[in-house]
Amino acid sequence: MVSLNVTIKEKNNKFHKAVVEFDADKFEKLAGVFGLYSDDFLKSVARAEKDYKAGRVTKLKSLKDLR
Repeated sequence: MVSLNVTIKEKNNKFHKAVVEFDADKFEKLAGVFGLYSDDFLKSVARAEKDYKAGRVTKLKSLKDLR
């Protein structure tokens, strides 16, 4: 099992720490179900990396800013 340490910050600056454990085989199956290995997804990640490196990104404070 692979473990991942996660820290969650609340609005009032309180922190909660948790450890999440993944079984590598089950995680790969889950990633496949969500389409994370599809060609379209991998191409979109490559495009996003190029945009990020070129500085064509905008920081959002909320998803409401996308409207």
